[in-house]
Amino acid sequence: MKFTYAIAAVVAAAASVQATETIETNAQRLAHGLNPLPPRSVHHRASRTDHAKRASPSGTSSNGSCNTGPVQCCQQVSQANDNVISSILGFLNIVTHPDALIGLQCSPLSVVGAGGGSCRQRTVCCENNSHGGLISIGCIPIML
Repeated sequence: MKFTYAIAAVVAAAASVQATETIETNAQRLAHGLNPLPPRSVHHRASRTDHAKRASPSGTSSNGSCNTGPVQCCQQVSQANDNVISSILGFLNIVTHPDALIGLQCSPLSVVGAGGGSCRQRTVCCENNSHGGLISIGCIPIML
């Protein structure tokens, strides 16, 4: 009978030690020289992609507009690090990436294909046309 009590006491002690054991984080494991644990599976199945937003192609549509507004006809298109363009950007207090394409003296084209919708300079689609036609930021050249 004493032997049974002794075994029960050892089992109870082992269970209490095992219950108080904390799970180490990977940072703690790496600090002790151990390999990190594999990631725990939070989701049991992969996420579904059939409800994801589909990307739309860039460029022009038949009504003379692009994803960011009307197609622009610019007198000059250069990178922001160009001397003339960088001085205009500095004067207007506009900060942009040095490699961004900037359009100068831009005007929106009317309906593409109609008689008045021709552009003798550069046709572009720009992200930011909010500077009164003087400057358009983030332009992409397009072919009509």
